[in-house]
Amino acid sequence: MARSIIFFTLATLALLYFSSAVADVVILTEDNFEKEVGQDRGALVEFYAPWCGHCKKLAPEYEKLGASFKKSKSIMIGKVDCDEHKGVCSKFGVSGYPTIQWFPKGSLEPKKYEGARTAEALVEYVNSEGGTNVKIASVPTSVVVLNSDNFDEIVLNSKKDVLVEFYAPWCGHCKSLAPTYESLAAAFKNEEDVIIANLDADSHKDLGEKYGVSGFPTIKFFPKNNKDGEDYEGGRDIDSFVTFINEKCGTSRDAKGQLTSTAGIIAELNNLVKEFVTAGSDEKKALYAKIEEEVGKLTGSTSRYGKIYVKAAKSCLSKGGDYAKNEIQRLERILSKSISPSKADEFTLKKNILSAFA
Repeated sequence: MARSIIFFTLATLALLYFSSAVADVVILTEDNFEKEVGQDRGALVEFYAPWCGHCKKLAPEYEKLGASFKKSKSIMIGKVDCDEHKGVCSKFGVSGYPTIQWFPKGSLEPKKYEGARTAEALVEYVNSEGGTNVKIASVPTSVVVLNSDNFDEIVLNSKKDVLVEFYAPWCGHCKSLAPTYESLAAAFKNEEDVIIANLDADSHKDLGEKYGVSGFPTIKFFPKNNKDGEDYEGGRDIDSFVTFINEKCGTSRDAKGQLTSTAGIIAELNNLVKEFVTAGSDEKKALYAKIEEEVGKLTGSTSRYGKIYVKAAKSCLSKGGDYAKNEIQRLERILSKSISPSKADEFTLKKNILSAFA
């Protein structure tokens, strides 16, 4: 479990705002609150609810705060989900969200934070209360930042599918969208032909006007074969975005960036595999040749998937009928461990395709 948590942390930083696996912000619960707070370090605690709009706006700022104090031994940045841990929130008089409280070292008597909800203001406050001198840190991002100099190169001249958010720094809806949009970018960061990007259209008004941006955020999709751009009109939750990208770009990812069970599957080859699996030994050889022939006609990423089909069919011919089942079990054992995202993709594709042979 712990190794899986480590694997997902960098790939899904923003999505994990409401998860128990955030590395830089300590997740507090009924069980661990008094073990973490009121001990040998000062603590700033956010009491939040997952459905709270103001909490969502605060999310990227609070992540910056957590990243800034990550290495501090005298300060802890934490948060409590009040929907899940009502007892803790009630104990400290929380009646609205988000409520932010400072707990001095060795004390469970909090002081309510009343300042601005920006990373800069929060860092300044914690430094003042905790006697530290920490500088604000930047949170790693998977979103490609566009400007007037690189827009044409990345969006218009590339042979890639590009989703662009036109935003303004002062826009409340843009701030609410930020964690979700970051999660989307993290989910598709390993797709070479997909770019999730944003543009400060307040600073680059010429580009905003060029694409008819009249409100924020405006989201447009620029497919590789049509750089005129089309409006994204779907939902602004992670699942809606992921579904849109998968449908438009031919990808097969879930909200955590993992390949789904359909990744790599080619329907025409699966039909041949069904015949291959039930055929006699002589027929198998003829069908193997047919699979090779069909794979030779494939182009792009499907060609790569086709080669996995050929290799699987060849191994089934030489190693017998149990090869696919045994190999799937081996791959599942590997996938349960902490491995690189690229290796996880490789093994998941192979497992998916082998399932047709099992």
